[in-house]
Amino acid sequence: MRRIILLTILAFFISCDDAYDIEQVGRLDQENAIKTVDDLELAMLGVYDQWDLTPEISLSANFTDEVAIGFDSGGQGFALYDFVMNSGSAAAFDFWVRNFRVNNRATIAIEAASELDREDDPEKYDNILAQLHFIRAYANFEMLVYFSPDIRDDSSPGVPVIDFVAPTDIQPSRNTTGEVWDYINSDVQIALDLSNVQEDPRFVSKDAINALRARMALTRGQYEQAENLSMDLYDKYGLANKNEYLAMWQDQDNSEIILKLERTLNDSYDGQVNTGSVNTGGGWAGSIFAFVDPTLAGSPYFEMDRSIFDKYSDNDIRKDAFVNPTSIISPDYENDPDPINNDKIAINKYPGSEGQPLMNDLKVFRSSEMLFIAAEAKAYQSKFEESADLIEELRQARIDNSETVPTYNNLQEAVGDILDERKIELCYEGHRFKDLKRAGIDGDRGVNRDPIACNLQSGACTLDADDYRFTLPIPISEINANSEIADEQNPGY
Repeated sequence: MRRIILLTILAFFISCDDAYDIEQVGRLDQENAIKTVDDLELAMLGVYDQWDLTPEISLSANFTDEVAIGFDSGGQGFALYDFVMNSGSAAAFDFWVRNFRVNNRATIAIEAASELDREDDPEKYDNILAQLHFIRAYANFEMLVYFSPDIRDDSSPGVPVIDFVAPTDIQPSRNTTGEVWDYINSDVQIALDLSNVQEDPRFVSKDAINALRARMALTRGQYEQAENLSMDLYDKYGLANKNEYLAMWQDQDNSEIILKLERTLNDSYDGQVNTGSVNTGGGWAGSIFAFVDPTLAGSPYFEMDRSIFDKYSDNDIRKDAFVNPTSIISPDYENDPDPINNDKIAINKYPGSEGQPLMNDLKVFRSSEMLFIAAEAKAYQSKFEESADLIEELRQARIDNSETVPTYNNLQEAVGDILDERKIELCYEGHRFKDLKRAGIDGDRGVNRDPIACNLQSGACTLDADDYRFTLPIPISEINANSEIADEQNPGY
């Protein structure tokens, strides 16, 4: 598998403490290592190795209404569960530093490529560059989503645009959101123009590029483009049947996967995450929720929140896929005198593969997300019947004899119901935080945890979608090191 190969090029990825991880000793570049297209391919694989979704999964689950405190909790993640967010938070540090690191390492490889002879292997050369530009665009889009207070206002503060291999003493100020969008869109267009692979669930392809374009268009409010791009992909990939759906979460089927990040034995992500922290350090995605395995005996420190579980009927395949069968379900939860111990819902989204519990591939884009993008885009264009039809298609695919046929009379009804369905379909994939920031106000949705478990454990049970904490603060490490950005902190912090 590809990540085992990466052990031969770790010199490219030596960490350092500065926010941008620039000019590290032993850096792999065109002068000392990237001399051929094959070398460039190794550098590209190294950039893939820096790309991780576990911080997004952790933030979304812990901060929103996807998890309840588990019966075997030792206090992991309590601060974020209580909505504590400040410039010293792990989320601020991780999302800032990690994405600038990806941006920098992709840039190193892109600049090195300019010194090579493309004609040695033009098809391979172009496809490598397409993937590098895509990953750099993905990292900067992630930065913009989390750090821009208004991603649809081009004049709002974004993040620094670093499109070159910068010196270690650089102190950049924030570019505008519009300028960051220009940077991202430029990379995406280059990737689209250069890519010569139409589909591949393991590596960036034209389909993956268009999936990112669809997600970006929805985020920016470009609804016609979002609808067209997402519908093309949804029509091509469709939805997995029930057997395929169960197999997908065991890493045995790719039916509706447009792009995933492979995780395999002995790669650099084969290990437990930093439990309870958004700064996960990489590792098994399932260890965001449990210490040992996804069963009740596996010491879950987070459990499925009842606000998700109660939405699944007994004939919903998602209940079979995402709720571990060892779970204990209280028959009268609302009146149970001890729900913490009598109602234990173990999360099974990442059960494990290759014999390793909790280790699974990370799904970057699925066709079900494309359905949701199309439904939401249609709703914002007042195509309420078409939007409802798409949600009904998903429910029919997931639920035997589904009777929950939606009818939308206005935007709030449509967006609210779409957000509810996204919550139970895309749970633990890193979407909920971004969904509420993007559309929570329009859909009249916010964080809304099950009040019984939440009040017993915390009391921080609800949070409105317009709360300032849905935009991350610039981390204190950056503020202390960069005088140019010290006065550009996000509102509320």
